[in-house]
Amino acid sequence: MTSSATPFNSTVRLGSRKSQLAMVQSEWVKAELEARHGDRAFEIHELSTKGDKILDVPLAKIGDKGLFTKELEDAMLRNDTDMAVHSLKDLPTNLPEGLMLGCVTERENPADALVIGSKYSGNTLETLPDGAVIGTSSLRRLAQLRHHFPKLAFKDVRGNLNTRLKKLDDGEYDALILASAGLTRLEMSDRISQEIPAEISLHAVGQGALGIECRLDDTVILDIIQVIQHQETLDRCLAERAFLRTLEGGCQVPIGVNTSIEGDRLILTGMVASLDGQRLIRDSIAGDRKEAEQLGNTLAEDLRGRGAGDILAEILAQVDRS
Repeated sequence: MTSSATPFNSTVRLGSRKSQLAMVQSEWVKAELEARHGDRAFEIHELSTKGDKILDVPLAKIGDKGLFTKELEDAMLRNDTDMAVHSLKDLPTNLPEGLMLGCVTERENPADALVIGSKYSGNTLETLPDGAVIGTSSLRRLAQLRHHFPKLAFKDVRGNLNTRLKKLDDGEYDALILASAGLTRLEMSDRISQEIPAEISLHAVGQGALGIECRLDDTVILDIIQVIQHQETLDRCLAERAFLRTLEGGCQVPIGVNTSIEGDRLILTGMVASLDGQRLIRDSIAGDRKEAEQLGNTLAEDLRGRGAGDILAEILAQVDRS
């Protein structure tokens, strides 16, 4: 493995997935860095990941170790790029040796959103008729919605945001569940029919935030990206990622979170559910935001002791058999 600090006078190379949303996010990071480092040049290197290439298999069946990140990480480890811009929810909690999460940007709204097709325009989750077909590729969303709305029908949907919306508009689905942040960043917030409250659907770990990954020993890049670090978002996401890491979860298990900060106090809510939504274990913890990771660890252990561990073991056993 080759790893070295970026020369001070070189062009800074940002690794990015090729999807429209990923490029919008990477262009935003590039513009923010250019505005604050006028003496430097920045360029984006587009890469395809395994998750971008396999579109005919549900995410949970592919495996989630670096599904949308490995190729970007490999490029950094080869010194082909200097950093990678990720949707933080895609970045595993355990990173390859030599890499680190160097920066977390200010979070967009992390809530899930309901996008309704024309057939049931004007409806909400609460008013959709029994049997209405909801598209989602997330086991987390699926389990929570099955728990609250067992009479709705659910169908896997893959592809980028525009592809999913076209499938909805073509009538393959009656509604979709998507991230509010992605729709907002692509200037499609007018498609949001309902922001789903946290009481119904806790969001994914890191959802709405961007994570900038870089080499552990690259002090030049670490210094460059600190100007877009957002401390409140970082503290919230550290708690969320610690919760997920302690539960040893990923996209193959339904785990959801919600965080808020009130002064120096951080409130974390976490959830683990069975795939059918019939069992759902949820609780909250609050404490000093400086202890964000410990709060995540503590809540995870609490839920594990109350049955979440059994749920996760059953789900992983099903995955191993499939």
